[in-house]
Amino acid sequence: MSDQDLCQLVTDLVADRADAWDRQGRLPADVIRTLAEAGALSPQVPQEFGGRNWPSTRAGDFTAHVGGLCSSTRSLMTSQGMAAWTVQRLGDADQRSTILSRLATGSVAAVAFSEPAAGSDLAAIQTRIEPLGDTVRVSGVKTWITGAAYADLIVVFGRFGDGGAAVVVPTTAAGVTVTTVSDPLGCRAAGHADVRFDGVEVPARLLLAAAGSPLEWLVTSALTYGRLSVAWGCVGILRACLRASTTHARTRHQFGVPLAEHQLVGRHLAELYVAERAATALCESASHAWDAGRSDLVSAAVAAKHFAATSAARGAAAAVQVLASAGARDGHPVARAYRDAKLMELIEGSTEISQLMLARQAVAQWS
Repeated sequence: MSDQDLCQLVTDLVADRADAWDRQGRLPADVIRTLAEAGALSPQVPQEFGGRNWPSTRAGDFTAHVGGLCSSTRSLMTSQGMAAWTVQRLGDADQRSTILSRLATGSVAAVAFSEPAAGSDLAAIQTRIEPLGDTVRVSGVKTWITGAAYADLIVVFGRFGDGGAAVVVPTTAAGVTVTTVSDPLGCRAAGHADVRFDGVEVPARLLLAAAGSPLEWLVTSALTYGRLSVAWGCVGILRACLRASTTHARTRHQFGVPLAEHQLVGRHLAELYVAERAATALCESASHAWDAGRSDLVSAAVAAKHFAATSAARGAAAAVQVLASAGARDGHPVARAYRDAKLMELIEGSTEISQLMLARQAVAQWS
């Protein structure tokens, strides 16, 4: 399937169904499997493992396309991509061959970081991963794990001796309990779930090879992928809001002229346009840093995610303002964008955490 055909596949599968999925809080199983089998959920997996081997720039454009159609579907892509990148980055040759081949051709995966007492403060992670000869035992509770309600595999981060580790846990393993988060604010169909691991034992071959490394180093790699994917998804939200608000402002008349000709409405449209252009530029810059393996990748991804998420939240609010009652119904694309974008300011590092990181980068680079 060509790149263009893959984009068309997503467009056809989503069509006008995203609002219904959002209301139901569930993506159809056949849609998820079709996307997974086509490699749409993790298009950056290397070709040798059955993936598309897309550079970040191409994957970013695709992520924005999906994000403009359905943020829940895009969230599933982000989760799957993070899982695949974690295995690619931290696994050995056999683990990459076995697990990445599954993720590129039909299996669905999630990544488990957050815990009841460990959100942005990942040093507070309590989940334990313990070696037991030919197996490892996983014990702990993870919260708000995107895609976990659909996942075949969960990449679990936890403490391993004095360091950290990531282990791939099948959701069918004894002791795994997945509880769907009810009525989330945004991305309602993304399969957010809490996951409990009650002394879960899995084969030692599923413990990724970098076990024992500092936990922060292990987590940062996966989070960088996630932040960049979320940023591109927010570009999609901005584009969807631009499309809806400009169409409405051009065709809706008040006081004898189109809404777009009223200056205060025009201001909203102008700011939306600039936000989309600037967010796209920051995402492109971060994706180029990823593809080139530049040392500024982490800060570039944080900057892109921070700006794109905050811009999407403001932009979605502006789109609702422009459409007024027409966009204030639950299920309308801009109402959905309003909720989804707010959630993007919280995940993969809250706005405040991003600002702290960027402030440190500014001091290091410019003082």
